[in-house]
Amino acid sequence: MTDFRSDTVTRPTAAMKQAMLDAPLGDDVFGDDPTVNRLQEMAARLLGFEAALFAPSGTQTNLIALMTHCQRGDEAIVGQQWHTYRWEAGGMAVLGSIQPQPLEHQPDGTIALADIEAAIKPDDPHFAKTRLIVIENTHGGKVLPLSYMREVQALAQRQGLRTHIDGARLFNAAVALAGGGDPYAQARNLCQSYDSLSLCLSKGLGAPVGSLLLGSRDFIAQARRVRKMLGGGMRQAGMLAAAGIHALEHHVHLLADDHANAQLLTEGLTRATVQHSRFAGKAMVHPAQTNIVFFDLEAELADAFVQYLADHEIRVTSGYYKTKERAMKRIRWVTHLDVNQADVERALKIVNAF
Repeated sequence: MTDFRSDTVTRPTAAMKQAMLDAPLGDDVFGDDPTVNRLQEMAARLLGFEAALFAPSGTQTNLIALMTHCQRGDEAIVGQQWHTYRWEAGGMAVLGSIQPQPLEHQPDGTIALADIEAAIKPDDPHFAKTRLIVIENTHGGKVLPLSYMREVQALAQRQGLRTHIDGARLFNAAVALAGGGDPYAQARNLCQSYDSLSLCLSKGLGAPVGSLLLGSRDFIAQARRVRKMLGGGMRQAGMLAAAGIHALEHHVHLLADDHANAQLLTEGLTRATVQHSRFAGKAMVHPAQTNIVFFDLEAELADAFVQYLADHEIRVTSGYYKTKERAMKRIRWVTHLDVNQADVERALKIVNAF
């Protein structure tokens, strides 16, 4: 079975498991788990923040950030397809009483600066008070460039707003932008002057559980209280934190392999749409910048295609959408630590056999 559904399906390597077994433990709610403390200090140092907080999931670290930045009735500017708005069960509104202001994306995954500025509410009691701008990098596998990140931060600073990065796959963006250089330095550059960052350890970095929230010392002190309120305080969490330490030390550079495998998959799918009449005029492959590949197929053909993949032990995710002309299914392939080049080549043979 080759699982392309998500980079969340990765399992700990043998070395990571050993690090988890060897981790010294304490009680993190009391603040004395040495391994959790080491992870938090390490991440803050690597990414240029004063402090960090370990929590069970990226959904929770995003929500903690929103609830720390915003009070009841405040507003956060988000993207229509941002994870914080679309994929986190409305948590900011339901649990934080925060009003989301969603904006449409540009084709490159950014939100136009003019649209962000136009959405900022005047200081008037009729409106929710705009407090926060949220950015997601990467978004759908697309890398938001450093110049854009700086422009958004500068806009927020001019307007007196706070900024949060949903950086679940921040190191994917950093590796892509570094181009063989130092991804840690590139990641620091992407975060520079932002108020907070959520970094997922259990996606491409391959840890089994956990995300980090990073910010100033005062921000993290307040965030720790919100984490407790949301039930995110764990006790002997050092076993999980040890996996995060191992991931940050050993798996960041391996993301380049995931990107190369995604490119190999993209090229193979593109050839299949050209070479096979069954796909003629019915399929489209989107360029991959990192480790996520989207393959659009006419709905009538897509169901049979996805079933054929499943029958041959290839797992993907997919969802329908409609154009003016027809119904389509977008099939998502995600490469990760547990998918190697041979797995991609085998998957492409199955695509061609279909």
